[in-house]
Amino acid sequence: MADKKITILYVDDEENNLFSFKAAFRIKYQVYTAISGDEALKILAEKAVHIIVTDQRMPGMTGVEFLEKVILAFPDPIRLLLTGYADMAAVVDAINKGKIFHYLTKPWNEEELDITINRAYEAYLEKLKLKEENEKLETSNDQLEFLLRQKLLS
Repeated sequence: MADKKITILYVDDEENNLFSFKAAFRIKYQVYTAISGDEALKILAEKAVHIIVTDQRMPGMTGVEFLEKVILAFPDPIRLLLTGYADMAAVVDAINKGKIFHYLTKPWNEEELDITINRAYEAYLEKLKLKEENEKLETSNDQLEFLLRQKLLS
C-alpha cells in the first residue's frame, strides 16, 4: 500500500501535543487531530481511520472512555493509549475496556511511536483480512444450510 498513507487520528487535550504529533508525522502519515473525545468521534464519523492514538487524561472523557465508545461505533481502527502518568489502573482499563493494541508513555519517543504505528497498521490489515475471510465463511455456511434445507424438504 505504498500509494496510500496510513491514516491516524491523534486525540489529546493539550494543543501543543497535537501540533508536535502532526509536525512529527504529517509527511509520512495522513494525520487528523482532535482536542477531545467528542471531536474525535465526529472525525471518525466522517473519515476512514486506520489507527487511533489517544491520551488517557483528558477533561470530559478519558482516553479509555473514548475508546469504549469507539469500539461500539468504529471497531476496525487499531487503538493506542498514550499517557504521561504511570497509572496502572488506566493501563488495565485500557486493555480490558478500550481493547488497546499498545500502551505508550508521554513524552513519546518519535522512533518508538513510529515503529508502534507500523506494527499497529500491520495488525489493522490482518484484522481486515480475517474479517473478510470470516464473511466468506459465513456466506458459504448460509449456502450449505440452504442446500441442506432444500434436500430435507424434497
